[in-house]
Amino acid sequence: MNIVWTWDIVRRVIEVLWLINIAFAVWTVFRTRRDIASTWAWLLVLSVFPVIGFIAYLFVGRKISNDDIFSIRSEQESFRERLIARQEALLEKHQLLLQSGRLARARQLASLSSSLDDAIVTFNNRIRVFIDGQKLFSEMIRDFDHAQDHIYVEFYTFYADELGHRVLAALERAAERGVTVKVLYDLSGSHGTTYKFFAHLEELGGEAQPFNSKSNKRLSTPRLNYHLHRKIVVIDGKIGYIGGFNIGDQYVGKKAKFGYWRDTHLRVVGQAALTLTGRFAMDWNMTCRKTDKTRVDLKAMVTHLNIERPSDPNQDVVMQIVSSGPDNENYAIRRGYESIISSARRYVYIQTPYLIPEESVLEALVIAARSGIDVRVMIPCMPDHPFVYRATEYYAKYLVDNGVKVYKYNHGFLHAKMVVSGENLSSVGSANQDYRSYRLNWEANAFCYNEALTAQLKQIFEDDIQDSTLLTPEYFAQQSSWRKFKQYFSRLLSPVL
Repeated sequence: MNIVWTWDIVRRVIEVLWLINIAFAVWTVFRTRRDIASTWAWLLVLSVFPVIGFIAYLFVGRKISNDDIFSIRSEQESFRERLIARQEALLEKHQLLLQSGRLARARQLASLSSSLDDAIVTFNNRIRVFIDGQKLFSEMIRDFDHAQDHIYVEFYTFYADELGHRVLAALERAAERGVTVKVLYDLSGSHGTTYKFFAHLEELGGEAQPFNSKSNKRLSTPRLNYHLHRKIVVIDGKIGYIGGFNIGDQYVGKKAKFGYWRDTHLRVVGQAALTLTGRFAMDWNMTCRKTDKTRVDLKAMVTHLNIERPSDPNQDVVMQIVSSGPDNENYAIRRGYESIISSARRYVYIQTPYLIPEESVLEALVIAARSGIDVRVMIPCMPDHPFVYRATEYYAKYLVDNGVKVYKYNHGFLHAKMVVSGENLSSVGSANQDYRSYRLNWEANAFCYNEALTAQLKQIFEDDIQDSTLLTPEYFAQQSSWRKFKQYFSRLLSPVL
């Protein structure tokens, strides 16, 4: 029987296929637990783009397995139980928690981070701030060359380019003289870097592995979420690095697309280096479930933990290393940001490459600005991800309309993740002001309580204003209708960007 394909039949077939697609979309999205915003965003994508939407979901939307979550949590809980017991004993013995009346905000934030992430309050930390990649990696390589016991390296991006080879050569020199070297990197963030890149390092006794994956995996499961976004280095348990820089030529200004790369990283000498060691060790050991690499002895590490009173309160920085990720629904870094913003009395300065905040952070910024607080946010002048940048522009306009001063940094690409407020509160690390950093990626930030460091970071922000443009309602009003449409459309996809 020959079927005559009239327009009416074609329309009915399309309707049936569309209803089937809707059914599959609902089943796909609701079979795993999500927040409401993410649920509706994925329903929109899967419904409006039947085939492309499901392909995008394959790469972006699938959640990490419950088995992986359980393994990650069990790996960390045993360590944290011993660590927190040790910390509580030390804090009680030495009465180390911040107690002065003028440090009320710092005490509140420190208590919050301890509650949400079991973050240890450390003292006697000497900090050096780096905002230039060339200087940072030159100093880091010098520290590698002076390492005596171990070097732990953990980065989202470790490219096999010129800078990557420089860093790797320093690690190989260290391994050759007997230093324990371990490298942990994200497979997607280090796109193009394979296990073969680290072959000579391993021949010399070092070890390298991609986070939560097999070391010799040639093809990874297609997933663009749930990445190791931390940028941590520890040397001999005494020197630590934490911030926003990754290992790659673009981070030292050698990519014409981005030009000068403006970021912020901290070099820490002191007690916080040991807690950075703990953070690395938990991530490394969790990955060792899938590999044959040598685990870090966490029990021995806890035994050597010793927190003492600050020897020089004016120079030494009180610091907590706070982490967050899809294995923990306490959202410690995001809530730390909210605490800083909501408790501000005079000002809050924020630098972020991606401005796609959740509603709680967005409204905290608006409430602060409407209350007369000097709220300033600085974003890049160029996109590295088109949809993300258009969504950033949408939220920038919303904040400008509500009294927040938003600056567009013009001297290259701004990648810094910094929050500074009041006399003694600051945060520097890997977490952006976006949904991905709040919920989807493994992040680590240093929350610091020190007047001199806060003043330095505030001055850095104010210096960057000289290379920035203050965005105004007129700036957004002059944009084309097509650009405004892309901003509104990208905003609808915010929870999945």
